[in-house]
Amino acid sequence: MAKKTTQLAVIGAGPGGYAAAFLAADLGMDVTLIDPAGNPGGTCLYRGCIPSKALLHVARQIRESQESRVWGVEFDRPRIRLNTLREWKNGVVSKLTGGLGQLVEQRRIHYVRGTATFRDNTSLSVDTIDGQKDTLHFENAIIAAGSRASPLPGVNIETETAAGRFMTATGALEIKEIPKKLLVIGGGYIGLEMGTLYASLGANVTVVEMTSTLLPGVDRDLVRVLSKRFSKLVKEVLVETVAKRFSIQKNGVKVTLESANGHSAIRLFDKVLMAVGRRPRSDDLGLENTGVLADADGFIPVDAQQRTAVATLYAVGDVVRGPMLAHKASHEGRIAAEVISGRRVVQDAVAIPAVVYTDPEIAWVGLTESQASKEKPIDYQAVRFPWAASGRALTLDRPDGLTKLIIDRRSERILGVGIVGTGAGELISEGALAMEMGANAADLGLTIHPHPTLSETVKEAADAFYGNATSIYRPRRQPGG
Repeated sequence: MAKKTTQLAVIGAGPGGYAAAFLAADLGMDVTLIDPAGNPGGTCLYRGCIPSKALLHVARQIRESQESRVWGVEFDRPRIRLNTLREWKNGVVSKLTGGLGQLVEQRRIHYVRGTATFRDNTSLSVDTIDGQKDTLHFENAIIAAGSRASPLPGVNIETETAAGRFMTATGALEIKEIPKKLLVIGGGYIGLEMGTLYASLGANVTVVEMTSTLLPGVDRDLVRVLSKRFSKLVKEVLVETVAKRFSIQKNGVKVTLESANGHSAIRLFDKVLMAVGRRPRSDDLGLENTGVLADADGFIPVDAQQRTAVATLYAVGDVVRGPMLAHKASHEGRIAAEVISGRRVVQDAVAIPAVVYTDPEIAWVGLTESQASKEKPIDYQAVRFPWAASGRALTLDRPDGLTKLIIDRRSERILGVGIVGTGAGELISEGALAMEMGANAADLGLTIHPHPTLSETVKEAADAFYGNATSIYRPRRQPGG
């Protein structure tokens, strides 16, 4: 490792860590970035966001080739070559992570392949991948260690995944084989994305979710649209159901499924995908040697400047509370770097957008209707524009979409935006920008959108608030009403 002191040490080279390290270097700091991987990227680029979206793109091409017969175009049955698919996916990852490696060199960041634990508030013990153990002294440090998959009760992730019958999302993205019968435990975004992928590749997928609906916490209007199409893609969706007991067999895994009404059934699956969430990776950082204490759930408390209880230590991304999203981590990493450089900035984002890359996609930013009515009782109006009235959606043969706005009745400010439909993830940034800029419904309605586009649905939803939408009829809103 050689280097013994640094102005800024960054632990973890995921989106939060490398964004912080890059900006800090741009601001003139001497930076050391520590991560076991050959290049920066973290879970997102190596085992999460990027490989999953690459594979989901392929899955969509498969589905569209099958659905195109209604347009008068027929293709032969797709032949899937897993080795080629895997190589292409890995190539995408290599290009991105390799590019980040070049940016490390261009910024003259000291990159150390290894793991780090705190010795005290100003030094780290660094174990490099070549077996060396060194001490690194720092003026400030940013913890960007990320998260790991949450285990199922009674299932040892390392042991069972090694045996080959259980998978985490990381293992699922290796696509070593396509199981005939796959059980996905968890109806959150990871479970639904992986369920979409494997069902498109030919697996009979069963999804179980312990709550009463898929994507708990997401706007129900949006989830209903997704559920209709998703339920046709997979073999079955079992809500209010828990996977209780597992028994490894020669030909698969026997799983006991128990529903809320007390019904119990034993089913046999080739593989089981565990998608019950993620937990912060804060338990192996040596925090006990510092003045920083993680909370009961493993999250590190921080203030609006990402500073922990120790003035020299900062934390960003999945190790702090909030949605576990790469773009949130990057934003927090940049905030921490600016604060350390002496700039007076705080984390004051009005809203953080989220996207679920299913088919159709779901994206939202700001308040959902449930939050507006229950968690923050306000005088709001929810307006909806169905994509069945969108010319562009019809030309894509994808009218199964909805754009929804949550609007403050009095100020007419945009409080939340929700979109379900093809390309929703590309559309949601307009909603995020509207909220950050304090836009109201009139601002969206008066903004000229190109025609025909899916983005018009945002404008039409805003116009519907006033009863002026062109493509749907809504009673005209009375002044002050």
